[in-house]
Amino acid sequence: MDQTTAIINRVLPILLLIGLGHVIRRRRFLPESTVDDLRKIAVNLALPAVLFVSFLQTDLRPAYIVVFIAVFLLCVGLYALGVVLQRRLRVQQAYFPFLMTGFEYGMLGVSLFGSAYGLENLGYIAVVDLGHELFIWFVFLALLLIRRDGLRSSGELARAFFRSPVILAILAGIALNLLGAQEVLFQAPVLGGVMAALQFLSQLTVPLILIIVGYGIHFDRAGVSEAVLVVGLRLAVVLPLALALNAVLIRGLLNLEAGFAVALFTLLALPPPFIIPLYMPAGDGPERRYVNNALTLYTVISIALFAVILVLNPQL
Repeated sequence: MDQTTAIINRVLPILLLIGLGHVIRRRRFLPESTVDDLRKIAVNLALPAVLFVSFLQTDLRPAYIVVFIAVFLLCVGLYALGVVLQRRLRVQQAYFPFLMTGFEYGMLGVSLFGSAYGLENLGYIAVVDLGHELFIWFVFLALLLIRRDGLRSSGELARAFFRSPVILAILAGIALNLLGAQEVLFQAPVLGGVMAALQFLSQLTVPLILIIVGYGIHFDRAGVSEAVLVVGLRLAVVLPLALALNAVLIRGLLNLEAGFAVALFTLLALPPPFIIPLYMPAGDGPERRYVNNALTLYTVISIALFAVILVLNPQL
C-alpha cells in the first residue's frame, strides 16, 4: 500500500463518521435528546476509560512538567489576548475572550488523534493536554461561572474538578502508573477482567464521539460574519504559536519524540471548548447563536487542519 492510499484510508473513516452524524441530524434519525444521552456515555464512561488506560501505560518523564506548565501558560495568555483584542477591536460579543482560548480535547482531540494514529499512541496528546485540563477546570470554568452567576468560591471549583470523570481517570492512571501497578492490574484475577472491560469501553470512544460531533455541525446563517472574525483571529495566533513551541520547546529544549510535536499541533488546531454554551445564561439568544456558530465553523476548519497534519505526518 503506497503512502497516499494509507493516508486516504485513515482520513476517510473520520470524515465518514462525522458525515454519518450530520446525516442522522438532517434525516432526524435520532432526536437531540438521544444524542445528548450518547454524549453522556462518551464523556462520562468511554473517554475516562481510554484516558485511564492511556496514562496507566504512558512512560512518565520529568520533561513533561515543562510541557504541562507551557501549555497552561499558553491558555492563560490566549485568554488575556482575547480580552485585549475585545477592547481594541471594540468587539461587542461578551464571550469573545472565551473563544480565543481553550481546546476541545475530549470531544474532538481524542477522537481525531486516536482514529488516525491509534489509541495506543494517545499518550502523546494526553501528556500535552494535562496543563490544558488544569486551565479548563480551575481558570476557564471559574471565568465562565463569574460571567454567568458572579463570583464562585474556590471550593466549588475544586469540587467540580474532582467530580469530573475525565479528571478522576487521569489522576488514577497517573497514580497507578507511578506505583508501578500496570502488571498487577492487567494480569491479576478479576482486575485483569476489569482492565479488559475498560479497553472494550475505550473502543467506543472514537466512533461515538465523531458521530456526535457530526450531529452537532449546524450553522445559523444569522451572525456568521461575527463568528468568522474570532475564528480568523484565533487561527492567526495559534498556528504560528504551534510552530514556535514545537521548534523551541518540544524538538529543541526538551528534544522529545516526533509524536509530541504532532500532538501539540493537533491540540492547538482544535476548536474552543464545547462547554461554553453549557455555562451561558438561559435565553441569551444572540450570544448563544454567536458562540455556536464560532464553534461549528472552527470544528469544520479543525478537521481540515488535522487532515493536513496527517498528510504531513503519516507516522509518529
